[in-house]
Amino acid sequence: MSWIQNRPLRIILRWQLLLTIVIAVLLGFLFELQSAISAFLGGSVSIVSSAAFALIVSRHKGYSAGGTIRTALRAEAVKIILTIILLWLVFKFYEDVNAFAFIGTFIAAVLVQSMALLVSDNLKKE
Repeated sequence: MSWIQNRPLRIILRWQLLLTIVIAVLLGFLFELQSAISAFLGGSVSIVSSAAFALIVSRHKGYSAGGTIRTALRAEAVKIILTIILLWLVFKFYEDVNAFAFIGTFIAAVLVQSMALLVSDNLKKE
């Protein structure tokens, strides 16, 4: 059983991971190892914060509109705080960060997350 019960969010996390790996490998071949590591870290920041959001949303059991809104706001707040902390940690402790690769991959992964609304919540096999 998956920790993340929401099918669209589970699929989006997979897409984010795939995109991050593809960009990191491409940059590793085209440039140097630091660019690949920076790209992987940038995508990872988005993936980790999106996973935290998805876990909070998946644990929601209430059916009231107020409960749903509170859960969504709590999940979004955790995602934003976690994103800020992770961005700061990378820039603080990884001296060789390639800012363009890092921020570029981070932005690409965030844009992929916005596509969750386009993923069907049908129970068909993934």
